[in-house]
Amino acid sequence: MSTNVSNSQRKLRFTKMHGAGNDFIVLNGIDQDLSNVTREQWQQLAHRQLGIGADQILLVEKATRPDADFRYRIFNADGGEVEQCGNGSRCFVRFVLDQGLSTKNPLRVEVAHTVLTLKSNEDGQVEVDMGAPIFEHSHIPFNANGLASKQEFHEMLYALPIATPATHDSWIGVVSMGNPHAVQVVGDVDSAPVLEEGPSIEKHAVFPKRVNAGYMQILNRHQIKLRVFERGAGETLACGTGACAAVVSGIRRGLLASPVKVNTRGGDLLIAWGGMINEVAQPVIMTGPAITVFEGETVI
Repeated sequence: MSTNVSNSQRKLRFTKMHGAGNDFIVLNGIDQDLSNVTREQWQQLAHRQLGIGADQILLVEKATRPDADFRYRIFNADGGEVEQCGNGSRCFVRFVLDQGLSTKNPLRVEVAHTVLTLKSNEDGQVEVDMGAPIFEHSHIPFNANGLASKQEFHEMLYALPIATPATHDSWIGVVSMGNPHAVQVVGDVDSAPVLEEGPSIEKHAVFPKRVNAGYMQILNRHQIKLRVFERGAGETLACGTGACAAVVSGIRRGLLASPVKVNTRGGDLLIAWGGMINEVAQPVIMTGPAITVFEGETVI
Protein backbone atom coordinates (compact mmCIF):
# COMPACT_ATOMS: atom_id res chain seq x y z
CA MET A 1 0.00 0.00 0.00
CA SER A 2 1.21 3.51 -0.74
CA THR A 3 2.69 5.56 2.09
CA ASN A 4 2.22 8.97 0.37
CA VAL A 5 0.17 10.60 3.12
CA SER A 6 -2.46 13.22 2.33
CA ASN A 7 -3.92 15.65 4.84
CA SER A 8 -6.84 13.26 5.43
CA GLN A 9 -4.64 10.21 6.01
CA ARG A 10 -2.31 9.04 8.76
CA LYS A 11 0.45 6.49 8.99
CA LEU A 12 -0.21 3.16 10.68
CA ARG A 13 2.41 0.69 11.89
CA PHE A 14 1.42 -2.97 11.74
CA THR A 15 2.70 -6.52 12.09
CA LYS A 16 1.45 -9.36 9.89
CA MET A 17 1.19 -12.67 11.77
CA HIS A 18 -0.48 -16.06 11.48
CA GLY A 19 -1.47 -18.94 13.73
CA ALA A 20 -1.64 -22.20 11.76
CA GLY A 21 -2.44 -20.20 8.61
CA ASN A 22 -5.19 -18.09 10.20
CA ASP A 23 -3.67 -14.67 9.39
CA PHE A 24 -3.84 -11.36 11.20
CA ILE A 25 -2.92 -7.72 11.09
CA VAL A 26 -1.75 -6.87 14.62
CA LEU A 27 -1.83 -3.22 15.67
CA ASN A 28 -0.35 -1.48 18.70
CA GLY A 29 -3.21 0.69 19.97
CA ILE A 30 -1.22 1.78 23.01
CA ASP A 31 1.45 3.79 21.17
CA GLN A 32 -0.75 4.95 18.27
CA ASP A 33 -4.29 6.31 18.34
CA LEU A 34 -6.75 3.97 16.63
CA SER A 35 -9.87 5.10 18.44
CA ASN A 36 -11.73 6.47 15.42
CA VAL A 37 -10.98 3.85 12.74
CA THR A 38 -14.16 3.14 10.80
CA ARG A 39 -15.60 -0.20 9.74
CA GLU A 40 -14.81 0.67 6.13
CA GLN A 41 -11.16 1.29 7.05
CA TRP A 42 -10.91 -2.09 8.80
CA GLN A 43 -12.34 -3.67 5.64
CA GLN A 44 -9.78 -1.85 3.52
CA LEU A 45 -6.86 -3.05 5.65
CA ALA A 46 -8.09 -6.66 5.55
CA HIS A 47 -8.75 -6.67 1.79
CA ARG A 48 -6.32 -9.09 0.11
CA GLN A 49 -6.04 -7.14 -3.14
CA LEU A 50 -6.52 -3.52 -2.01
CA GLY A 51 -5.03 -3.68 1.49
CA ILE A 52 -2.63 -5.70 3.62
CA GLY A 53 -4.89 -8.75 3.71
CA ALA A 54 -6.01 -10.76 6.74
CA ASP A 55 -8.74 -12.94 8.19
CA GLN A 56 -8.91 -10.73 11.28
CA ILE A 57 -7.37 -7.55 12.69
CA LEU A 58 -6.12 -7.61 16.29
CA LEU A 59 -5.92 -4.39 18.28
CA VAL A 60 -3.68 -4.27 21.38
CA GLU A 61 -4.90 -1.83 24.03
CA LYS A 62 -4.37 -1.00 27.69
CA ALA A 63 -6.41 -3.11 30.10
CA THR A 64 -9.61 -1.64 31.49
CA ARG A 65 -9.79 -4.00 34.49
CA PRO A 66 -7.27 -4.61 37.31
CA ASP A 67 -6.96 -8.38 36.81
CA ALA A 68 -5.64 -8.08 33.22
CA ASP A 69 -2.31 -6.98 31.74
CA PHE A 70 -3.74 -5.94 28.35
CA ARG A 71 -6.97 -5.75 26.41
CA TYR A 72 -7.36 -6.89 22.84
CA ARG A 73 -10.14 -6.40 20.33
CA ILE A 74 -10.85 -8.40 17.18
CA PHE A 75 -12.26 -7.17 13.87
CA ASN A 76 -13.21 -9.60 11.12
CA ALA A 77 -12.39 -9.04 7.46
CA ASP A 78 -15.87 -7.56 6.98
CA GLY A 79 -15.03 -4.85 9.52
CA GLY A 80 -17.32 -6.16 12.26
CA GLU A 81 -16.03 -6.55 15.81
CA VAL A 82 -16.27 -10.02 17.39
CA GLU A 83 -15.80 -11.42 20.87
CA GLN A 84 -13.04 -14.00 20.60
CA CYS A 85 -10.31 -15.44 18.37
CA GLY A 86 -8.24 -18.40 19.54
CA ASN A 87 -5.46 -18.29 16.95
CA GLY A 88 -5.34 -14.53 17.37
CA SER A 89 -4.81 -14.84 21.11
CA ARG A 90 -1.61 -16.80 20.50
CA CYS A 91 -0.36 -14.19 18.05
CA PHE A 92 -1.31 -11.52 20.57
CA VAL A 93 1.02 -12.86 23.26
CA ARG A 94 3.86 -13.36 20.76
CA PHE A 95 3.42 -9.76 19.55
CA VAL A 96 3.36 -8.29 23.06
CA LEU A 97 6.52 -10.14 24.11
CA ASP A 98 8.42 -9.55 20.85
CA GLN A 99 7.55 -5.85 20.82
CA GLY A 100 8.76 -5.43 24.41
CA LEU A 101 5.36 -4.28 25.65
CA SER A 102 5.67 -6.71 28.57
CA THR A 103 8.09 -9.24 30.05
CA LYS A 104 5.36 -11.17 31.87
CA ASN A 105 4.85 -14.80 30.93
CA PRO A 106 2.12 -15.92 31.29
CA LEU A 107 -0.02 -12.88 30.47
CA ARG A 108 -3.61 -12.19 31.41
CA VAL A 109 -5.51 -10.58 28.57
CA GLU A 110 -8.95 -8.99 28.55
CA VAL A 111 -11.30 -9.86 25.68
CA ALA A 112 -14.99 -9.01 25.23
CA HIS A 113 -16.50 -11.14 28.00
CA THR A 114 -13.62 -12.65 29.96
CA VAL A 115 -9.89 -12.72 30.74
CA LEU A 116 -7.62 -15.26 29.02
CA THR A 117 -4.34 -16.63 30.36
CA LEU A 118 -1.66 -16.87 27.64
CA LYS A 119 1.73 -18.56 27.97
CA SER A 120 4.65 -18.66 25.53
CA ASN A 121 6.44 -22.02 25.81
CA GLU A 122 10.16 -22.59 25.33
CA ASP A 123 9.54 -24.60 22.15
CA GLY A 124 7.92 -21.58 20.49
CA GLN A 125 4.38 -22.88 20.89
CA VAL A 126 1.83 -20.75 22.72
CA GLU A 127 -0.56 -22.19 25.30
CA VAL A 128 -3.88 -20.48 25.94
CA ASP A 129 -6.43 -21.08 28.67
CA MET A 130 -9.53 -20.38 26.59
CA GLY A 131 -11.91 -20.53 29.53
CA ALA A 132 -14.87 -22.85 29.92
CA PRO A 133 -17.21 -23.66 27.04
CA ILE A 134 -20.74 -22.24 27.26
CA PHE A 135 -23.77 -24.41 26.56
CA GLU A 136 -26.66 -22.22 27.75
CA HIS A 137 -28.58 -21.21 24.63
CA SER A 138 -29.29 -17.65 25.72
CA HIS A 139 -25.58 -17.02 26.23
CA ILE A 140 -24.46 -18.50 22.88
CA PRO A 141 -26.98 -17.12 21.63
CA PHE A 142 -29.05 -19.84 19.94
CA ASN A 143 -32.81 -20.28 19.52
CA ALA A 144 -33.70 -23.98 19.27
CA ASN A 145 -37.48 -23.45 19.16
CA GLY A 146 -39.05 -25.61 16.46
CA LEU A 147 -35.90 -27.61 15.71
CA ALA A 148 -35.86 -31.39 15.94
CA SER A 149 -33.32 -32.65 18.47
CA LYS A 150 -31.73 -35.86 19.67
CA GLN A 151 -29.41 -36.83 22.52
CA GLU A 152 -26.01 -38.34 21.71
CA PHE A 153 -24.18 -39.31 24.91
CA HIS A 154 -23.98 -35.98 26.80
CA GLU A 155 -24.54 -33.76 23.76
CA MET A 156 -27.86 -32.51 22.43
CA LEU A 157 -27.87 -32.30 18.64
CA TYR A 158 -30.23 -30.15 16.59
CA ALA A 159 -31.49 -30.59 13.03
CA LEU A 160 -30.68 -27.32 11.29
CA PRO A 161 -32.60 -26.82 8.03
CA ILE A 162 -30.23 -25.78 5.23
CA ALA A 163 -31.67 -24.53 1.93
CA THR A 164 -28.60 -24.91 -0.31
CA PRO A 165 -28.39 -26.51 -2.79
CA ALA A 166 -31.56 -28.38 -1.76
CA THR A 167 -33.29 -28.21 1.60
CA HIS A 168 -31.94 -30.77 4.07
CA ASP A 169 -31.09 -31.02 7.77
CA SER A 170 -27.60 -30.85 9.25
CA TRP A 171 -27.28 -32.27 12.76
CA ILE A 172 -25.23 -29.79 14.78
CA GLY A 173 -23.87 -29.46 18.28
CA VAL A 174 -23.92 -25.87 19.54
CA VAL A 175 -21.34 -24.36 21.90
CA SER A 176 -19.76 -20.99 22.61
CA MET A 177 -16.07 -20.42 23.25
CA GLY A 178 -16.75 -16.73 23.79
CA ASN A 179 -18.13 -16.80 20.23
CA PRO A 180 -20.81 -19.12 18.83
CA HIS A 181 -20.09 -22.38 16.97
CA ALA A 182 -22.26 -24.94 15.19
CA VAL A 183 -20.31 -28.21 14.84
CA GLN A 184 -21.25 -31.15 12.63
CA VAL A 185 -19.48 -34.46 12.03
CA VAL A 186 -18.76 -35.41 8.40
CA GLY A 187 -17.27 -38.52 6.82
CA ASP A 188 -14.74 -36.65 4.69
CA VAL A 189 -13.90 -33.07 5.56
CA ASP A 190 -12.14 -32.44 2.24
CA SER A 191 -15.34 -33.05 0.27
CA ALA A 192 -17.67 -31.46 2.85
CA PRO A 193 -19.87 -28.63 1.46
CA VAL A 194 -18.17 -25.95 3.57
CA LEU A 195 -18.30 -23.19 0.98
CA GLU A 196 -21.79 -24.12 -0.23
CA GLU A 197 -23.49 -24.48 3.18
CA GLY A 198 -21.26 -22.35 5.40
CA PRO A 199 -22.84 -19.00 4.46
CA SER A 200 -26.35 -20.35 5.11
CA ILE A 201 -25.38 -21.72 8.52
CA GLU A 202 -23.47 -18.55 9.45
CA LYS A 203 -26.54 -16.36 8.88
CA HIS A 204 -29.24 -18.83 9.94
CA ALA A 205 -32.12 -17.20 11.83
CA VAL A 206 -31.61 -19.43 14.90
CA PHE A 207 -28.29 -17.62 15.55
CA PRO A 208 -29.14 -13.96 16.22
CA LYS A 209 -25.45 -12.95 16.27
CA ARG A 210 -24.52 -15.33 13.42
CA VAL A 211 -22.34 -18.40 13.98
CA ASN A 212 -19.11 -20.15 12.95
CA ALA A 213 -19.84 -23.36 11.03
CA GLY A 214 -17.49 -26.25 11.85
CA TYR A 215 -17.05 -29.48 9.86
CA MET A 216 -15.25 -32.21 11.81
CA GLN A 217 -13.94 -35.56 10.57
CA ILE A 218 -13.07 -38.06 13.30
CA LEU A 219 -9.76 -39.85 12.57
CA ASN A 220 -9.50 -41.55 15.97
CA ARG A 221 -10.36 -40.68 19.57
CA HIS A 222 -7.38 -38.33 19.80
CA GLN A 223 -7.25 -36.79 16.32
CA ILE A 224 -9.63 -34.95 13.99
CA LYS A 225 -9.56 -32.98 10.76
CA LEU A 226 -11.43 -29.68 10.79
CA ARG A 227 -12.65 -26.97 8.45
CA VAL A 228 -14.47 -23.87 9.68
CA PHE A 229 -16.50 -21.26 7.83
CA GLU A 230 -16.06 -18.23 10.08
CA ARG A 231 -18.66 -15.51 10.40
CA GLY A 232 -17.48 -12.34 8.75
CA ALA A 233 -14.37 -13.97 7.25
CA GLY A 234 -15.42 -17.04 5.24
CA GLU A 235 -13.42 -20.25 5.39
CA THR A 236 -10.05 -19.76 7.08
CA LEU A 237 -7.02 -22.06 7.11
CA ALA A 238 -7.51 -22.56 10.85
CA CYS A 239 -9.87 -21.44 13.60
CA GLY A 240 -8.70 -21.71 17.20
CA THR A 241 -12.07 -21.30 18.90
CA GLY A 242 -13.52 -23.60 16.23
CA ALA A 243 -10.97 -26.28 17.14
CA CYS A 244 -11.89 -25.90 20.82
CA ALA A 245 -15.62 -26.07 20.07
CA ALA A 246 -15.22 -29.13 17.83
CA VAL A 247 -13.22 -31.05 20.45
CA VAL A 248 -15.68 -30.14 23.21
CA SER A 249 -18.60 -31.26 21.06
CA GLY A 250 -16.80 -34.49 20.09
CA ILE A 251 -15.99 -35.33 23.71
CA ARG A 252 -19.58 -34.65 24.78
CA ARG A 253 -20.78 -36.92 21.98
CA GLY A 254 -18.51 -39.72 23.24
CA LEU A 255 -16.47 -39.68 20.02
CA LEU A 256 -13.23 -38.14 21.36
CA ALA A 257 -11.03 -38.22 24.45
CA SER A 258 -8.71 -35.44 25.62
CA PRO A 259 -6.18 -34.37 24.43
CA VAL A 260 -7.06 -34.10 20.74
CA LYS A 261 -4.81 -33.16 17.84
CA VAL A 262 -6.71 -30.97 15.38
CA ASN A 263 -5.47 -31.03 11.78
CA THR A 264 -6.47 -27.84 9.98
CA ARG A 265 -5.50 -26.79 6.47
CA GLY A 266 -2.98 -24.35 7.94
CA GLY A 267 -1.39 -26.53 10.62
CA ASP A 268 -2.02 -28.51 13.79
CA LEU A 269 -3.45 -27.47 17.15
CA LEU A 270 -3.58 -29.46 20.39
CA ILE A 271 -6.77 -29.12 22.43
CA ALA A 272 -7.23 -30.45 25.97
CA TRP A 273 -10.50 -30.39 27.91
CA GLY A 274 -11.24 -31.90 31.29
CA GLY A 275 -14.98 -32.13 30.66
CA MET A 276 -17.54 -31.48 33.39
CA ILE A 277 -16.68 -31.78 37.08
CA ASN A 278 -19.66 -31.61 39.43
CA GLU A 279 -21.69 -30.21 36.51
CA VAL A 280 -19.18 -27.37 36.03
CA ALA A 281 -17.47 -27.06 32.64
CA GLN A 282 -13.69 -27.03 32.90
CA PRO A 283 -11.47 -24.66 30.88
CA VAL A 284 -10.25 -25.61 27.42
CA ILE A 285 -6.47 -25.46 26.86
CA MET A 286 -5.25 -24.76 23.32
CA THR A 287 -1.61 -25.05 22.22
CA GLY A 288 -0.31 -24.05 18.81
CA PRO A 289 2.04 -21.85 16.77
CA ALA A 290 2.22 -18.05 16.47
CA ILE A 291 4.37 -16.77 13.62
CA THR A 292 5.46 -13.24 12.68
CA VAL A 293 5.48 -12.83 8.88
CA PHE A 294 6.58 -9.21 8.41
CA GLU A 295 6.25 -5.69 9.79
CA GLY A 296 5.34 -2.60 7.83
CA GLU A 297 3.72 0.81 7.63
CA THR A 298 0.62 1.85 5.70
CA VAL A 299 -1.89 4.70 5.70
CA ILE A 300 -5.56 4.93 6.60
